[in-house]
Amino acid sequence: MVALLCTLLSCNSKTKDAKYFLDMAKNLYAADNYESAKSHIDSIKMLHPKAFKEIKEGFSLMQDVRRAENKRNIVYLDSMIQNNYNELKEVQSEFDFVRDENYQEFGNYVPKLTPSSKPLEENTLRSRVSEKGILFLESVYSGSSLNHNKIKASIPDGSYAESLTVTADGLNYKFTTLKRTYEIVRFIGNDENGVSEFIYTFQDSPITLTYIGKRNSTKTLSKTEKKAISLSFELSKILHEIEDLKYEIGKSEALLRYLDKNKSVVE
Repeated sequence: MVALLCTLLSCNSKTKDAKYFLDMAKNLYAADNYESAKSHIDSIKMLHPKAFKEIKEGFSLMQDVRRAENKRNIVYLDSMIQNNYNELKEVQSEFDFVRDENYQEFGNYVPKLTPSSKPLEENTLRSRVSEKGILFLESVYSGSSLNHNKIKASIPDGSYAESLTVTADGLNYKFTTLKRTYEIVRFIGNDENGVSEFIYTFQDSPITLTYIGKRNSTKTLSKTEKKAISLSFELSKILHEIEDLKYEIGKSEALLRYLDKNKSVVE
């Protein structure tokens, strides 16, 4: 009888402890402290695996917590997207939107500082940003042939960023007239290799651009060129952030639909 009494008292004590964790989880949920609420719910099963009533109530509460958490996330992400759209509107004013409806599914944002109509005789580094936020650089060179397929941006202290080597394809081309050779090479995605971010970071410093090929040629980027590339970097970053936020909202909305459809199921 003494042993039985001790067992009953022990069970009652454990049940009280489990109820304590459950009550704490409820209070934390009411206070919008969702992470701590989830932690207390998890503790019920880990510390008191035989407190079946509290565990079951904890499962139900966990769904409510996750539902509220995702609703809050959506509101927050929506506000972040709105802030990004406000920034986007301001930066977009520095660009012209260009799209050939016959050949392009998506258009490109072209900095007004460096329009596409700029003569090819001027060696330059120009930037464009696609509707999807993909930034690419185009190195334009004219003179005696370099056959360049790589570029490097450097500053006086020796710091530099260098593209990867690109192979010839439809986006890179070279042609020759009686007077000179023209080379245009596009660096996109991994090939760009952080050159635009480097220029954005050090736009207030003198930046030397090196065309790298069978032989090399250098030029100093003008303030206009650096500004145009920096604006493109900013635009690309904002567009990517908007897409990332939309993706996170989609994940939260999908989980809400799952919770609403399976109210008795907790992952």
